[in-house]
Amino acid sequence: MAATKLQAVRKQLDYKAADVITLLIRRADALGVPVMEPTSLKTKLSRWENGHEQVSEPYQRLFRDVYGRTNEELGFPTDDEDNEVSELRSRLALARSVDSAAVEAFRQQVDNARKVDRQFGGLTLLEQLRNLIDQIEDLLSFSTARGQREALAGVLTEASTLAGWVALDRNAISQAWNHYERAKAAAREFGSTTALAHALAEQAFVLIDIGESQHAVEQLEHARSLGEGMVPPLLQAWLTAASGEGFAAAGHRDEALRAFDTAHALLPTDPNDASLPFLFLGDAHLDRWRGNAMARLGEPDAVEHLTEALPRLPKAFVRARVAMMVDLAFAHAAAGNRDQAQHYARQARQLGKQIRSDRHLRRLSGLVLPTSGSRLL
Repeated sequence: MAATKLQAVRKQLDYKAADVITLLIRRADALGVPVMEPTSLKTKLSRWENGHEQVSEPYQRLFRDVYGRTNEELGFPTDDEDNEVSELRSRLALARSVDSAAVEAFRQQVDNARKVDRQFGGLTLLEQLRNLIDQIEDLLSFSTARGQREALAGVLTEASTLAGWVALDRNAISQAWNHYERAKAAAREFGSTTALAHALAEQAFVLIDIGESQHAVEQLEHARSLGEGMVPPLLQAWLTAASGEGFAAAGHRDEALRAFDTAHALLPTDPNDASLPFLFLGDAHLDRWRGNAMARLGEPDAVEHLTEALPRLPKAFVRARVAMMVDLAFAHAAAGNRDQAQHYARQARQLGKQIRSDRHLRRLSGLVLPTSGSRLL
């Protein structure tokens, strides 16, 4: 005789325990609901079927879907608790179901989005990221377990900084700012100086884009000092280069060039860090940053510097290529090379429209060609 109604239904349907676990996981994936790993779920199923533990949400919902039975038919308790209490308990139970595998699945989604954004732009990504952020933030809000909260906060930080960068590229300035505010709060919950310094520095680029360059310099210097001696060498080099960008935007030539010299000196021999999958300073990346600063400052060597760096940029970094071609258009215009300025502007516009990089297209709309004084439309 079956120990519980739950077990009786499984036997009536002639399902093996392994089959049920597979069906539960498959249904959870379809609903976007995080659940335990198969080994943990196997133990739980045994305890549930033998009456040693009550089935909680979201597993009640999953059993109803998989077996096609009601709560009463499955032996799930029904009570007359206030709906708010029931809802809270359901959300707490759902948050408790998050394990290391679920956190890793969220992190993998962020990493995949990062790769898509880098190569194809953020045309379709922003809404996906917002939905993912809402899901993680909801779980974090009802998580009570130490370790679990920090893990979720870490993924939320990465998702929010990426969403901030994509929103900035789509010229959604206010949305970008708010994403970075969330990223900073999540980084503090995560307890990571590395995550906080990175989010602070990226947010400063919003300030640069709206002309608040001096405030951007202050925020970038704060991020750099926060990370000093506390973050991996690659991030320290990145923060220093970001400060160079801020100085250039504010017109502080000497400080900008000095910051890039320092960043180059700080750059590790191996400019790859598995713990920082969102940072790239190897290949041509640090050089393109410096080239952007030189173009902003009107440095005569900007054209040569950017021209030398462009072929070394990995093909997957399409948005970065658009940015470099915009920089080259401005650098050639400043040097009086009208034909070359038009050449790079056309390429940048064509590629920028393909990936819908509104930020760089907006920059390009401000290009003034030499001799004519007219804007390149």
